[in-house]
Amino acid sequence: MKQQRKWLSAVVTLGLFAGLSACSSPAAQQQQPAATGGTDTGSQAAAPAKQTVTMLYWPGPESEAMQKVIDNYNQTKGAQDGVEVKMAPAPREGFWEKEAAMMSADNKDVDVYFTASYKVGEQKSDLVPLDDKLGDQLKLFIGTTIDSLKNDGKTYGIPTDVSNHFMYYRKDLVEKLLADPAWQAKYKEISLKVVGKELVPKQPAEWNWDDFTATAAFFTQSLNPDSPTQYGTALQAKNLIYNVMIWDDVLYSFGGSWYTGDGKPNFDSPETRKALNVYANIMKNGISPAAASTFEYPETNQAFQTGKAAFILQWGAAYHELTDQAKSGQVFDKVGIAPIPGDKHVTHVHALGVGINSHSDKQEAALKWLQYLATQEAMKTYAQNGGIPPVADVLNGMKDQRPEFPFIAEHVDKYGYVADTGSQVFPILEVLARHFSAVWAGQADADQAAKQAQDEVSKLIGK
Repeated sequence: MKQQRKWLSAVVTLGLFAGLSACSSPAAQQQQPAATGGTDTGSQAAAPAKQTVTMLYWPGPESEAMQKVIDNYNQTKGAQDGVEVKMAPAPREGFWEKEAAMMSADNKDVDVYFTASYKVGEQKSDLVPLDDKLGDQLKLFIGTTIDSLKNDGKTYGIPTDVSNHFMYYRKDLVEKLLADPAWQAKYKEISLKVVGKELVPKQPAEWNWDDFTATAAFFTQSLNPDSPTQYGTALQAKNLIYNVMIWDDVLYSFGGSWYTGDGKPNFDSPETRKALNVYANIMKNGISPAAASTFEYPETNQAFQTGKAAFILQWGAAYHELTDQAKSGQVFDKVGIAPIPGDKHVTHVHALGVGINSHSDKQEAALKWLQYLATQEAMKTYAQNGGIPPVADVLNGMKDQRPEFPFIAEHVDKYGYVADTGSQVFPILEVLARHFSAVWAGQADADQAAKQAQDEVSKLIGK
């Protein structure tokens, strides 16, 4: 079996490295040292041998931004360290499976692996703990994101990108609701009908889930024919693990969690039922499109961009698209950001990052690269070229170019939580997505789904 794994790893590695030279930037290629012959007269000390560190990295905008950081390192600090970094971007489709095949065979061709909050527990035996090696350098990053790359108290990666959630809302519509007596009177009437209470409109930053539901109802034409939008919101309710990550915010805002204090699954709980019913009631009352049972990131974005929905729960990365006039001409200048509603404000946080391959023969050289990567200089370069590094000073310093960055820094630090970094995150998310999306679509009962999820997750983790 081990030989079979090594063969599979060799095949995967061959595919990754076939185009490695093409992936190196011209700037990096210009830094290749000239070949030296055997005619050194001794008048000049020979340059230290250069070690090449290979980093497997997620392709796309992240790898494009990272290449700029690599180029800077190779031309400056890397030359002093005697280290040259080369990036090996693998195809995004099947990325984790390819990386897992390499790890299972104790692959040594990659020195730095790509990791993530939802993968680090699964990968930790193939990654080097960094706490003693990087020490205070880890304090550069917002604490929640370091927590998101920990398992059993040890940090296995440094975060390069952070993901979080916001509530995006139409500023023009909310401003009118807060100022127009006729709208406010109608709002009270609709809130009584939908949530059983006469509510007064509030600023979005003050909303709980009753406020969210009532305001969404007010901006739904089937409940309020005068609404300027067809729907109040557009939930991401498809059977999909990333949609569970957004719904988790509702769970945690009620004080729920994935686990109890002693590490047992915590899905058969009042908080789970309340959180499930928030989505179910919105769907049942037609406050979100019925088609939302097939919605994920792009469909929800489109509903907001086209003026179909008044506000959405969405990933922080969407801001750049929602405020782009070319892509979002109807709303680009009307987009507000607020915390996720709830009894307390929360946001799911996960990080993408990198860690050292525990089977690499170049761990010292790889550490030199990570020591550079964990600097404000490197993270600033990464952010300026499209990354979202969880470094507060860097994010706050780019307010003019990326107005959402200070909000990301604030919300990740102030409201962020990490649901799990164990070895079964994806399987657990698949269980939750299957059972909970059925509740959101009105096809299952919240109580039954909570019990089924509890039972399956308990069996999955053996608790």
